[in-house]
Amino acid sequence: MKPHVICLMVASVDGRTLHSRWRPKGSAGDLFERVHDQLDGDAWLVGRVTGQEFAKGKSYPATTDATFPRTAWFARRDADAYGVVLDPHGKIAWGRSDIGGDPIVVVLTEAVPDAHLAGLRKEGVSYIFAGRTQIDLALMLDILNRDLGVNRLLLEGGGGANGAFLRAGLVDELNLIICPAVDGAKGAPSVFDSTEAEADQRAPVAAMTLESSQLLDGGAILLRYRLENEASR
Repeated sequence: MKPHVICLMVASVDGRTLHSRWRPKGSAGDLFERVHDQLDGDAWLVGRVTGQEFAKGKSYPATTDATFPRTAWFARRDADAYGVVLDPHGKIAWGRSDIGGDPIVVVLTEAVPDAHLAGLRKEGVSYIFAGRTQIDLALMLDILNRDLGVNRLLLEGGGGANGAFLRAGLVDELNLIICPAVDGAKGAPSVFDSTEAEADQRAPVAAMTLESSQLLDGGAILLRYRLENEASR
């Protein structure tokens, strides 16, 4: 069963998400955290680049004598919420087992070496496999629902991860906080993004319905859209 996927992002009025480039500065405040808490997800998910920002470790040992089956391994299964990170090739050395109290669950491919799995286990970082060489997002959602009881997932960037979910027709709702700031320059990350190879792939979004709008502090606004994807109509 697929969890209800809510994309939550903060953006400037021109759709950019790198806060350090915004003018005026300091426009976002703590709005993201407040809305995140209000949405009360069973888990939140970010891509590898965003996940790397939370890591405290430098690297795991390059080799191990141990071998591990390519099956899910959970250090905890009783958390109120989980922090899920896409890391298909096992690049992140965590140096921690949770983020803000939420246990980390890493989504890997079966191509990740045993040495990386040994490092994750030693630190108490849970992991699942969702594909041989590339992550199957639909399979990942099914595993999170079945094995961890995730019914409500908050998709929180970056733009590459958001774009992959969008193009796969897996985003059910968009909660977009628009701040009174501008970026105004080429090259900054956006709410939904893609690689050059994915640029011609169009998201199967058939309809977007505005569920609500809410004025927030400092002139920001929260827009809640319900998405209908072509496969679900």
